[in-house]
Amino acid sequence: MNEILLKELKDVTILCVEDDSSIRELIVKALKYYSNDVYEACDGIEAYEVYEEVKPKIILSDIQMKNMDGIKFVKKIRENDANTMIIMLTAFSNKEYLMDLINLNITQYILKPLNLEKLEEALLKYTDKKLSQQLLLAKDLVLNLQTRELIYQNTKKIPLRKREKDFLQMLFEHKNNIIRYEQIEIALWQEKDMTTYALKSFIKELRVKIPLNIIKNIPQEGYTLLLDLKETDENNSY
Repeated sequence: MNEILLKELKDVTILCVEDDSSIRELIVKALKYYSNDVYEACDGIEAYEVYEEVKPKIILSDIQMKNMDGIKFVKKIRENDANTMIIMLTAFSNKEYLMDLINLNITQYILKPLNLEKLEEALLKYTDKKLSQQLLLAKDLVLNLQTRELIYQNTKKIPLRKREKDFLQMLFEHKNNIIRYEQIEIALWQEKDMTTYALKSFIKELRVKIPLNIIKNIPQEGYTLLLDLKETDENNSY
């Protein structure tokens, strides 16, 4: 068992999509060694419903499935999400599939049968990306995922708590969309209830830390990344 994966994937949400129940059971069982947050679906339709609800960081999906195949499922995701890591599984080596997958920014294409070595190799790409990634939130403001710090103007380093880092990462990954209150509760509060007071306090404290006003509140809906820093946020307290 890879020690890096055991450490880095512990709280990472993973979705397994496979129409063969016996194969799906084996994959899910293997994934649960690494992550405490594994979901499963039997086809693209069910998978997209789960994706909308839990917003997994990693998706492993079969290609040939009834109702909605893996290609259509991924195309639907990529309409608004270019960042979620997707690993495709198939029993056939088909050039048409390969061309589609290249255009859909797929991390890896794995031929079945899937064994532990292949699975770990694919999952390690997520940890490599996660550890090395620096997200440009705004001009002169970078989020370093590895050190859990904001770096302002290449000199000032601002330490963040895990929940703060996760929230800013969510804003970046959905920068053209609104992160709704229920999504924040699922992703950041997990098993606990998120009260209005708790969210207000969290946002207020985070805004104090950040040297730029990059968090925009959409009343009654949620938050988004403020791409135009000239714009003012009238709802700064929430």
